[in-house]
Amino acid sequence: MENHCFELDRSQKDLGPFGSRKEIKMLNKEEIKNIIPQREPFLMIDEVEEFTPGESATAYKYVREDEWYFKGHFPGNPIMPGVLIAESLAQTGAVAILGVEENKGKNALFGGIDKMKFKKQVVPGDKLKLEVKIIKRKGPIGVGEAIATVDGKIAARGELTFAIVG
Repeated sequence: MENHCFELDRSQKDLGPFGSRKEIKMLNKEEIKNIIPQREPFLMIDEVEEFTPGESATAYKYVREDEWYFKGHFPGNPIMPGVLIAESLAQTGAVAILGVEENKGKNALFGGIDKMKFKKQVVPGDKLKLEVKIIKRKGPIGVGEAIATVDGKIAARGELTFAIVG
């Protein structure tokens, strides 16, 4: 079942930095798979609330008790690993950057993680909100400002450098 919600803003002041119209799209997991190459068990986002191709994306990860990584991190005290929070943010940013027509079918790889701070533990039952805004881009290299929150409280934030390949 397709779940699309498009809103095109026609005013000049709302044109994106790449000259594109702003779009708000709601994407389910299957639609996300049409944009980014990750698959279970490494697909770390469950839905996209909105995104503007080439500019930004907001997604959610519903942290379940049966996640594969909780078997070892940590038995009896399950905490989502920080590197998987960073990966969830990177996949959210990949939706934004790979959602651009010229990047369809390509991959976005990590080029670096800067200023990443982990402020709150993420545990089963949490709804992890993931927001990434592309703040720099030169050719196939770019930087996204990333923030993950749970119930409005910052769980992690930092900058992700990416390289588009393929």
